[in-house]
Amino acid sequence: MQPRAAKWWITASVMIPTLLEILDTSIANVALGHIQGSLSAGQDEVTWVLTSYLVANAVIIPMSGWLGRVMGRKNYLLASVLVFTAASMLCGLATSLEALIFFRILQGLGGGLQPVSQAILLETFPPAERGLAMAVFAMGAVLGPILGPLLGGYITDHVSWHWIFFINVPTGALAVLMIQTFVEDPPYLVRRQAGEIVDTVGLTLLVVGLGCLQVLLDKGQQEDWFASPAMTTLAVVAVVCLTALVFWELRHPNPVVDLRIFADRNFATGNVVMFFGFFAFFGAIVLLPMYLQHLMGYTSWLAGVVLGPSGAIMLLILPVVGRLTQKIDARLILCFGLVVSGLSLVYMSRFTLEIDIGTAMMSRNIQAIGIACFFVPLSYLTMAFVPNERMSNASALFNLLRNLGGSFGTAFVTTMLARRAQFHQARLVEHATPYDLPFAEAVDRLHSLLGSAEQALGVLYQATLRQAAYMAYMDVFHLQALFFFALAVLMWIVRRPVHGADMPMAH
Repeated sequence: MQPRAAKWWITASVMIPTLLEILDTSIANVALGHIQGSLSAGQDEVTWVLTSYLVANAVIIPMSGWLGRVMGRKNYLLASVLVFTAASMLCGLATSLEALIFFRILQGLGGGLQPVSQAILLETFPPAERGLAMAVFAMGAVLGPILGPLLGGYITDHVSWHWIFFINVPTGALAVLMIQTFVEDPPYLVRRQAGEIVDTVGLTLLVVGLGCLQVLLDKGQQEDWFASPAMTTLAVVAVVCLTALVFWELRHPNPVVDLRIFADRNFATGNVVMFFGFFAFFGAIVLLPMYLQHLMGYTSWLAGVVLGPSGAIMLLILPVVGRLTQKIDARLILCFGLVVSGLSLVYMSRFTLEIDIGTAMMSRNIQAIGIACFFVPLSYLTMAFVPNERMSNASALFNLLRNLGGSFGTAFVTTMLARRAQFHQARLVEHATPYDLPFAEAVDRLHSLLGSAEQALGVLYQATLRQAAYMAYMDVFHLQALFFFALAVLMWIVRRPVHGADMPMAH
């Protein structure tokens, strides 16, 4: 067991770069308009600043366990932080969109350190305290997507978009120094021997398959999904490569990604719950700010203020939840978290177009309690029976499915909003005829106020669009809630770990 002081120094060493990396998945979102104007880029072109990072990150994360074995886990972590920090500086110095996209790819490749950080935390803490370790990790994994847009908006508005990248440099340098000082490879870690066969086929299938899938998820709605030949091609390539990857990796003696670990019931079920949980969670994170800005007229900063208290609540609750996993059945905490997350979305589905800011904050605060009680016990239960020597590979897969769940959830929400808005608009327009008495009376009243029939019809049309969009949001809130309630039933497949000294240890 690590000495207590050393345990927390190691925790700080791996969590500083992890939080930076997670922040950078969302911090640039609110700066796209400034970047577009500064670099004279088109609206479609500038979104590649986000897509390039996500694609590189999606590709490197599942490889991190293998790379840690090849390079040594400490060396891989150091290399990742160095690449991420250097690429951040280059992003801030970029003078063209092409250069910025290239440096964002490098930054995404350097950002594949989440699984290694999680594995180090799980091994640094004794088995009975792994819930506490996951509470610490959750502070980065859950708070990053919430704080990223808020921090990015403030820096962009008050300084410059360049500084959303420059702030990574001193912090990254500190992380390198701390990792070098406090982190060590465990004795069981076996580095690749000379002459060992490298799984080049698996590596190729992984890079191509996940790269195509991430581009599809990020650009699909914008290109109308399978109406676009390019999106259809990406989908076919992704399915073929990822299907072939599964069959290949299960038969290879030294796979890039060891899928045999899914034979563990807790690990397999936990990953399903994580995927669909983050599917619904990220959908909700995207939905509420969009609702407030597009329909309620909130600024980006004010929408961020609505999210702020929920971050503080999670910071307070996460350590408590980590401690509770040592005292009571973690499955009870997880079920509670899933049910509360679902109820928060039911609460959002009762919104009106006249809600005050306090109501919006309350919905996020309820959700914060649910998410804090979701991520920590789920991570603890998923990894409960994974031996230490397989922890890096398990953590890589766990983080991959978490990120993919978020990407699928975001794509699902944006697509469903567009489809449901079209549906409701079509139903509402059916009543926009001179033979519909309420519509005719509304036209007459507006005509008398505005002095123009055309202006009256224009006002009613805008009101129809707003009402259709509102109804679409309510539909999607309901649908996302159902995912959480279904997971609250599915999660009971997971076995309960034994606490304390009887906890399964690595072998």
